[in-house]
Amino acid sequence: KIMPVQKLGRLVKDGKISSLEDIYLHSHPIKEHQIVDHFYAKQKSGENPVELKDEVMKIMPVQKLGRLVKDGKISSLEDIYLHSHPIKEHQIVDHFYAKQKSGENPVELKDEVMKIMPVQKQTSAGQRTRFKAYIVVGDSNGHIGLGVKCSKEVATAIRSSIILAKLSLIPVRRGYWGTKLGAPHTVPCKVTGKCGSVRVRLIPAPKGTGLCGSPVSKKLLSLAGVDDCFTCSIGQTKTMGNFVKAVFQALSKTYGYLTPDLWQETRLCADPYEVHSEFLAGPKKASFE
Repeated sequence: KIMPVQKLGRLVKDGKISSLEDIYLHSHPIKEHQIVDHFYAKQKSGENPVELKDEVMKIMPVQKLGRLVKDGKISSLEDIYLHSHPIKEHQIVDHFYAKQKSGENPVELKDEVMKIMPVQKQTSAGQRTRFKAYIVVGDSNGHIGLGVKCSKEVATAIRSSIILAKLSLIPVRRGYWGTKLGAPHTVPCKVTGKCGSVRVRLIPAPKGTGLCGSPVSKKLLSLAGVDDCFTCSIGQTKTMGNFVKAVFQALSKTYGYLTPDLWQETRLCADPYEVHSEFLAGPKKASFE
């Protein structure tokens, strides 16, 4: 049971105030949601039951890409990456992972708080403190995203960072060390990422090696779906923000190298915006649930 702190809450709890109308009559502000729950719990069990209902608002997709995804014209994230369309609505990512979660091979997008640090700004009235959050999201199946956001409150910073991480979700290419047997297990080639003074190098490793590196790089590589990898780093790696960004940049370069197995000619299909131009020209009726 939660003890009321506000005077109004104490009066309601003790039965001195019998209805919400008595509160409205004297214009007292309600600062504890348990007050509302108390009155509706009484009304629900009375002779004329009244229930307070809340409904999740459906969000209308604004971007063309969101409308195509909602209507089922685009079936996977890979179709979006193939045509290099920017994702500007995080509900698009949620939509695909909600489908995969209920499928035969469930894949879930997990988020990990890497660091929360206070940052300050000197003003004429003193120091203004805000909180900066570094969040990494990944499905351990070849997709990873990084979000960084600053806010007055920790909860707001984390929530906004998760949204930004979903918007920056990228595909991670995996390859082999030596013989191409089984599923890809390591990075396809040596890749380097840098941020500030930090330089991180990811090196392919044989099967069974595991992830050789610091706890931070291990967490990012496991969320990206890499099972075996050697890492090498120089610089001020204690600065975790730069270190996380450097590892993320290295992973983003895995699709940047045109290795011999990708030399065959790739025939691209038509752009979804062109194929479904008539649908996009129509009224906006679709909505994310």
